[in-house]
Amino acid sequence: MPRPNLFIIGAMKSGTSSLHRYLGSHPEIFMSSPKEPMFFSRDITSSDELEAYLKLFETDRRVKYLGESSTSYTKVPRFPGAAERIHAFNPDARLIYIMRDPVERTISQYWHMVRNHGERRPILKAIRQDPEYTQISYYAMQIKEYLAIWKPENLYFLTLEEMKSDPTGTLQRIFRWLGVDPSFSLSDTERKHVTPPVIHQVRGFGVLNAIRKSPVWQTVRPVVPAPLRTVGSRLGIRRVDRKAVPVEETVQYLKPIQRCQTEELSQLLGRQFPEWRTLYSSNSPN
Repeated sequence: MPRPNLFIIGAMKSGTSSLHRYLGSHPEIFMSSPKEPMFFSRDITSSDELEAYLKLFETDRRVKYLGESSTSYTKVPRFPGAAERIHAFNPDARLIYIMRDPVERTISQYWHMVRNHGERRPILKAIRQDPEYTQISYYAMQIKEYLAIWKPENLYFLTLEEMKSDPTGTLQRIFRWLGVDPSFSLSDTERKHVTPPVIHQVRGFGVLNAIRKSPVWQTVRPVVPAPLRTVGSRLGIRRVDRKAVPVEETVQYLKPIQRCQTEELSQLLGRQFPEWRTLYSSNSPN
């Protein structure tokens, strides 16, 4: 079976969903559904699992690239060894790593965790207590293993900010690097999976919210009066306006940590990141 030869390896909350969609729109590129199989996040020994993974890339189209976009591939130390496993699987594959202002990315991850994974701690407390928030934004650490074992011409690095400011030009450069038709242009470059301004946060210990999502509740829900369902919803979750939550203290906490990490990144890649305005200024992200 054909093997994937194009991987968007991260970083989480840096525009990977949009880039996945953009690349999949090119007639010479097929991107997987689901977007994030996470196949190389752990050791795979089952031939059935490998066969199921490869089936994600079955297509009738004649394409040059089969690709996927699993951000877990740059989430060390939580998921170690992805670089080695991908290299063993296909050492000629092309890999794309998209980054974002690390302060903004970290804060965006917090809201993602609030919205999708039951994060209930205040933002600064959560980021201080859980090292994964800053580890994922430590781009130099995340890419060192890839730089050590991959040929430089097989790695492409870009930022969300450059993709947002010039989506057409950015994609043309990626297409040229991939050796596909660079004249192909997208009619829709709207970003996907952008966190909404108002989100739902689980209240208390999340018991009511867990009940609301259980199979039992889905069965009995139609016979429960609407006013009672509304009360249960209000008790289980609360609406949070992200812009109303102060983040300046969090920004000031992150900046010295992530400036140091970005200096290391600049040395590795031989470039600066002036587009990361929150990191290098006193302004707070919305």
